[in-house]
Amino acid sequence: MGTLQTSQFKMPALQNYLLDNAYDEMFASPEALHPHYQLLLNHFTSLPHAELQRRKQAADLSFLNQGITFTVYGREEGTERIFPYDLLPRVITAQEWATVERGLTQRITALNLFLRDIYHEGRILADGIVPREVVYSCKQFRRQMVGLQVPRNIYIAVTGTDLIRLENGEFVVLEDNLRVPSGVSYMLTNRRVMKRIFPQLFRSYNVRPIEQYTQLLLGTLRSLAPEGRPEPNIVLLTPGVFNSAYYEHAYLARQMGIELVEGRDLVTHDNVVYMRTTSGLRRVDVIYRRVDDDFIDPLAFRGDSILGVAGLFNAYRAGNVTLANAFGTGVADDKALYAYVPDIIKYYLSEEPVLKNVETFLCARENERKHVLANLENFVVKAVGESGGYGMLVGPHSTAAQREEFARRIEADPRNYIGQPTISFSRAPCMFDDQLEPRHVDLRPYVLYGDKVSIVPGGLTRVALRKGSLVVNSSQGGGSKDTWVLS
Repeated sequence: MGTLQTSQFKMPALQNYLLDNAYDEMFASPEALHPHYQLLLNHFTSLPHAELQRRKQAADLSFLNQGITFTVYGREEGTERIFPYDLLPRVITAQEWATVERGLTQRITALNLFLRDIYHEGRILADGIVPREVVYSCKQFRRQMVGLQVPRNIYIAVTGTDLIRLENGEFVVLEDNLRVPSGVSYMLTNRRVMKRIFPQLFRSYNVRPIEQYTQLLLGTLRSLAPEGRPEPNIVLLTPGVFNSAYYEHAYLARQMGIELVEGRDLVTHDNVVYMRTTSGLRRVDVIYRRVDDDFIDPLAFRGDSILGVAGLFNAYRAGNVTLANAFGTGVADDKALYAYVPDIIKYYLSEEPVLKNVETFLCARENERKHVLANLENFVVKAVGESGGYGMLVGPHSTAAQREEFARRIEADPRNYIGQPTISFSRAPCMFDDQLEPRHVDLRPYVLYGDKVSIVPGGLTRVALRKGSLVVNSSQGGGSKDTWVLS
C-alpha cells in the first residue's frame, strides 16, 4: 500500500486514496498523475460537496426515469435494482485505444474463421491445434450446424469482449462473449447522462463519439440479410419483460427503428418466418436475437421452451432468414476454449495475438487440475458456461468451506472448470460521498462484424464498487462508469 505523496494530491477528497500493486488509471505513481487525468481531477475537486451530490442525484434520477434497471435472481428482498453509476469517467488515450481496436479486430476475425472451420472442414481439429474433445464436449456445440452455410460466412456479428489491465498497464482479454452479449445500452446511456450532467468537462476533453453504435448495428444486420432481400425486415427477438436485459432489448429496438418481438409474435410457414401484425403476416429477414440457442426453437433444441419459434431453425437452414449471432457460436466463448484462442489466431492469421490471454489452467487436464486444487486460495475458478459472476470462486476472498465445495465440483466434472491466477487488475477513481477512492474496473468494448469490423471507441467500464472486490458484475454488486477515448 502507498499514500499519495506530493502536496498537490494532499487534498481532502484524496485522503482515502491508497495505491497498491494494481495499475491505477489516474495515478502513475504516488508522486505523479497520468496527464490525461489532470483536468478531470481538477474539475471534480473544485466542485463543492453539495454540487457533486446534486449532480449525482440528477444522474440517479435520469436512470430511474428511463427504467434502467437490472435483475438479481434468487434474492428474497426483490430483484429489480437501479443500475449503479459512478460520476467519474474512465479516460483512455488514443494510443492505448489503437492497440485495443487492432487486437479486437484480430480476435473476432480469427474466432469467426474458427467457427466456420469446426462446422465444416475441421482443419484445426485434424491438425491437433485444438483438441476435438474440447469442441465436441462443449454444451454449446450444435451438431445441427455442421455443414450448414451461414450468410456471408459470418457467425459472430455482435461481440462483447471483456478486457482487464495488468499491473504493467497492458490490456489483456479476460473472456469473450459471443452468444448474446449485453450491456451496450448502459454504455450509451452512461454517455448521454454524462454529457448532460458535466457538459463543460465533456467539451474540455476531445472525446470520440459512441452514439453511432445503434446505426452501425443496424447496418451490420442489414448487411447479413438473405440474398434477394434488398430492403430487409429486421426484428429484435427478446425473451420478454421478465428477462434481466429487457430494458436493453427495448432500447436498442427503439433506437434502430425496428420491431421488438417475442417468440409468440413470429410464425414459420414453408420455411419462411413471418411477424404477426394487425394488417396480417409480414415476412422477417433478419433476427437480432437475445434468446439463447436452447430456447429459440422447440423443434430443434429444447422441446419445453415457450420463448422461441417452432420451425425457426429450418427456415434458417433454408437460407430464408438470418440470425445474429448464428446458432452454435457459444462453443467459441466456452471458457475452456478460451485457452486456445492465441493458437487459433496464429493458425488462421499467421499473426501473434495483439491482446494476450490471462494464464488459464484447464481442470480437464490432470496435472493442471491438481495444481488448481492444491492452490485454490490463490485462484479464480470459473464454470466454463456460466456468466454474470455466477459459478465462480474467488480464492483469496473465499472460505475454507467454499473451497472444499468447489474442489468437490471440480473433481466431479473437471471439464466444466478452469482456473486462473488471481489478478489484481487495474483500479479507477470512484466517487463515494465527497471522497475519491480506487475500485477495480474492467472494460467491455462492443465489436460489430458485417461488411467490415466496426468498434465504437470505448465500451462499458464495469466497476467493483464493493471495497476490495474483484467482481464487477452488476448481479454481484458492481456498477459502471462512462469510458472516454481521446482523439
